[in-house]
Amino acid sequence: MDAVSLVALLLIAAGLLQSFLLALQSWEHRRYARSCMASRGRFGSRGRVLVISPCKGVDVGLADNLRALLDQDYDDYDVVFVVESEDDPACAVIRWVAAERGRGRLLVAGRAAVGGQKTHNLLAATAEIDPHYELVAFVDSDARPRRDWLRLLVSRLDGREYCAATGYRWFVPQRATPANLLLYSINSALMTLLGKRSHGLVWGGSWAIRREDFLRLNIRGHWQGALSDDLAAGQALRADPRPTRFEPGAVVCSPLHGSIGQLFEFVRRQYMMARFYAPHWWRFGLAVLLPGNLAWAALAVLAWRWRGDAAGSGTVAALAAALFGLSMLRAAMRQSLASVYFPDMAASLRAARWFDLVAAPLAALAHALGAWASVFGRTLSWRGMRYRLHADGQVEILSAGRFVAPDVPAESPDDREEQRGKWRRAA
Repeated sequence: MDAVSLVALLLIAAGLLQSFLLALQSWEHRRYARSCMASRGRFGSRGRVLVISPCKGVDVGLADNLRALLDQDYDDYDVVFVVESEDDPACAVIRWVAAERGRGRLLVAGRAAVGGQKTHNLLAATAEIDPHYELVAFVDSDARPRRDWLRLLVSRLDGREYCAATGYRWFVPQRATPANLLLYSINSALMTLLGKRSHGLVWGGSWAIRREDFLRLNIRGHWQGALSDDLAAGQALRADPRPTRFEPGAVVCSPLHGSIGQLFEFVRRQYMMARFYAPHWWRFGLAVLLPGNLAWAALAVLAWRWRGDAAGSGTVAALAAALFGLSMLRAAMRQSLASVYFPDMAASLRAARWFDLVAAPLAALAHALGAWASVFGRTLSWRGMRYRLHADGQVEILSAGRFVAPDVPAESPDDREEQRGKWRRAA
């Protein structure tokens, strides 16, 4: 056997081994999630909570996202929505839904001069936290939590075993477009990497911490001048010996609609921020993406070199079947999670789940391309603003603009125009 074929076989073997290990991790994530979700009814309120939701622009389904946040089955909590300015189009939606639900208040933070606009909003909202609040929770405006989200998010935060608790996002494509389905598959694969404990890793769209720990760890200090709120907070959390708990009950669905360009921009942005705020996780993430994609490339090389050889072609077919079979097994396990986290969305996720089953290798390639693009450059765009990141994690604002979420065609255009009229009148 020649050297090229031997190297190709070794790469395929590495890809198969990694796929098998990732399948085991997916199985463990599913086991853990099922166990936690089966016992979620036994948890009650943990204490008074201040929920902070930074907003910029009108996300897909924003009004329904805010309603879900204001309708939590938690005894004692307050919600603060933080915007950059009164001109932000989110203000009209916030005021309308807050008046409709009779709770929630709006805070105008002003435009950021340094750092990211999101961290600037969070700094404004946490400048003075009333001592009556025992816990602080954070949620993104594009998240749509279940009614028990807050209760489960803070359920383990008694100050003893865990320093913080985090959930994650589960994208819900609003249309079965290639971009939406690819990002759904990428995100689903990432989510199954989460286990019960992590040290200093939280997702900024759904996490909570006790007020005393928030102040003691000086999370606000880590947010000063930073772009990424969660990775910067993670730097502070790693100073605490207690781990962060991943809480399946705090997983939130997030309506998704975008283009192929926005997909790659999203993936590159996530890895770009990790490159500056958590370089060890960034390098690990890039390394994890290599074996699976290299295995498929090596398989293509073998298929070319062994063309016309019946035994060689049979070997290539067997290896391809093994790679694809493990890919489908992992996808099947993670897609079964949809019925664990959001059983009422089975019908709306049918196309996305089938796509993940048959096209997971394609999604892995798109994931790798977006991630490796983060190696180059220092600038990125986020919600209408363009930033340049510096080696020390500080960020420079290059330009500012409005964030306009992709418009999802409505079932009834007349209903959508009527809704926009309500928002304008509420403003």
